[in-house]
Amino acid sequence: MTILEYDATTFADEALDGFTAAHDSLRRVDGGVVRRDPLADGQVAVVVGGGSGHYPAFAGLVGPGLAAGVAYGNIFASPSAGQVCRVSRAVQRGGGVVLSFGNYAGDVLNFGQAAERLRAEGVDVRVVAVTDDIASGGRDEIAKRRGIAGDLTVFKVLGAAAEAGHDLDRVEELGRRANDRTRSFGVAFSGCTLPGATEPLFTVPEGRMSIGLGIHGEPGVGEADLPSARELAELLVGSLLAEAPEGAGDRVVVLLNGLGTYKYEELFVLYGHVARLLGEAGVTIVQPEVGELVTSLDMSGVSATFFWVDDELEQLWGSPAWSPAFRKGAVEARGGDARDRPDLEAVPSVAAVDDPRHVDAGRPLLAGLERVAEMIVASEEEFGRLDAVAGDGDHGIGMARGVTAALTSARSAVERGAGVSTVLAEAGEGWAEHAGGTSGALWGVCLTSAGAALAAEPDLRDPRASARAAGAGLEAIQRLGGAEVGDKTLVDAFVPLVDALRRAADDGLALPEAWTRAAAAATEAADATARLRPRLGRARPLAEKSLGHPDAGAVSFSRIAGVVARETRETRETRETREDRAAGPTVDPDPTPIRQEA
Repeated sequence: MTILEYDATTFADEALDGFTAAHDSLRRVDGGVVRRDPLADGQVAVVVGGGSGHYPAFAGLVGPGLAAGVAYGNIFASPSAGQVCRVSRAVQRGGGVVLSFGNYAGDVLNFGQAAERLRAEGVDVRVVAVTDDIASGGRDEIAKRRGIAGDLTVFKVLGAAAEAGHDLDRVEELGRRANDRTRSFGVAFSGCTLPGATEPLFTVPEGRMSIGLGIHGEPGVGEADLPSARELAELLVGSLLAEAPEGAGDRVVVLLNGLGTYKYEELFVLYGHVARLLGEAGVTIVQPEVGELVTSLDMSGVSATFFWVDDELEQLWGSPAWSPAFRKGAVEARGGDARDRPDLEAVPSVAAVDDPRHVDAGRPLLAGLERVAEMIVASEEEFGRLDAVAGDGDHGIGMARGVTAALTSARSAVERGAGVSTVLAEAGEGWAEHAGGTSGALWGVCLTSAGAALAAEPDLRDPRASARAAGAGLEAIQRLGGAEVGDKTLVDAFVPLVDALRRAADDGLALPEAWTRAAAAATEAADATARLRPRLGRARPLAEKSLGHPDAGAVSFSRIAGVVARETRETRETRETREDRAAGPTVDPDPTPIRQEA
C-alpha cells in the first residue's frame, strides 16, 4: 500500500498526528480525536470509531452535525475499551453518550466494555452498531450483518439529532431507525495491502471480481467475471432493491463509495447507470453522495448504499454538518474552545489487590509471559496465514502487538513489587489497549479476570487455583463475546482446557502435570476446529472456505497453553534443584560402613 518505508507498528499513530496537524478544528486525545469546540452543556455526545485504514471513516467524520469524537484503532483493528472511554470522557457534557461503530466482533467487545465502564462511572451510554452489509447475513439474521459504508448514514443521523438538541432516548431511537433503513453491497477488483507488507491480504484473479467483500479486506462470498459499468450497476441496484425494508417507501439516499483506487470519474460513470435504473424502478433519489466515503487502504472496488428515508430522517440527513471529510450546508460556530479543557481522568480500570503471599510469584509469572511473547512473535506470520483463510489476516500482528504491550506493562508492575493479581491485570490492560480488535479485547478481559480470581487463592501451586482463574477468564470472554463451543473460536480450545484443569485437580495431580494435561486437551480441540464452520465473527460469511483449516484464535490459545505447561514444569525443576543445593550433600546418619555380603 505504502510507497515509502514506514514502521507498521506506528503507522496509524503517525497518520493521526499528521491528520490533526492538518485540521485545527480537531485535537488529539489519548486514544483518538475530538472536536475542538465543546458541545453545549447537556448535549448528547456521539462517539464513533473503528480501525484505521478506512479514511474518511472514521476520523474524517468528527465535527458539528456529526461525531463529537472518534476512537481510532490500529490498521483494521478496533480501538480498545480504554480508548473509547477516554474519548467519551473528553466530549461528554452531561447529556449522555451514544457509541456507534460497524458490527464487527472486536468493535462490539471493546465498545461494549467501554459502555460498561462508563455506566459504572454514572454516564448514561447507548450503543448503536451498524449492520448494513447484505452480503454478510441473510434477511433472517440482520443483527449479525457487518457495517460498511452505511456507517455514514447512521453517524450523520445520530450527529444531526444530537446537534438539534434531542435527548439521549430520541437520539438513540433515530440512529436505530436509520440503521434499520440502510443497506449496502460491494465488490472488489483487487485486494488491499497493509502498510509494510509485501503481499495483499487477498487477490482477485485477472478478469474477475470478488462479490460481497468487507472493508477490512475480507474476501467476498463469491466471484464473477468483470462486468461493464451498466452490468455492475444492475447487480448493485437489483441486490439492494431486493433488500428494501418493509414499508420503507420510495425515497432513497444513495451513496456510491470508492474503496481506495476506484476513483471519482469511474464512480460518476457508474452512478449515471445507478440513477437511471432507480428512476426506471420509480425510486426518487435524495441528496446522493458519490466519492470515497469508507475505504480499505488501496483496494480497488466499489460499494453502493441505499438509505430509505422518511420525512424526519431526510431532514436529519440534509441538516448542516462540517467535518474534514463530509460537509453539508453552513454550520454556525457555537464559540468557545476546548483546547484547554482538561480530559476527565480515567477511573482506574486495574483494581487488583495483591495477597502478600503472592508477591514473590510476580517475577516467575513475568518470566512465563516472556516465553509466551517469544512464541507469539515467532508465530506471527503463521497465525496471520491461518486467519487469512476466511478473515482479514491480522490475527498474528494483533497478537504480537498485544503480548508485547502486555509484557511491557507486566515488567513495570513487577519492578514496582506487584504480585500475581496486579501483574496479570496490568498485562491484560496493556494487551487490550494496544492490540485492539477481537483478540485484544478477549485477551485483555481474560487476563484481568484471571488476575482478580487469583487474588483470593491461598496457594498458587494448587491446580484448583489455576482452574478457577482460567474459568474466570473463560466466563468473561463468553460474557462479552457470546461464543459457545462449536462456533469455531478460541472458546473451542478454552473450554476443554478449563475442564482438564478441573479434572486434574480432582485427580490430585501436581500443577505441572495438570497444565500438561490441559495443554494437550486444548491442542487437540484447536486442531479439531478444522472440521467446524464458523458461526461468529468475520469468518462466518466465508464458512466453506474455513472448512479444513483450524481457527487461528484457537490455535494461538493452545500454543499459549503449551508454553504455560512447559514453564510450570521448568519452574518446578528449577525450584527442586535450588532446594537440593541449599540442603547440601546428603550425609548418611549411620557412618558404619555397609558390609558387603560374600
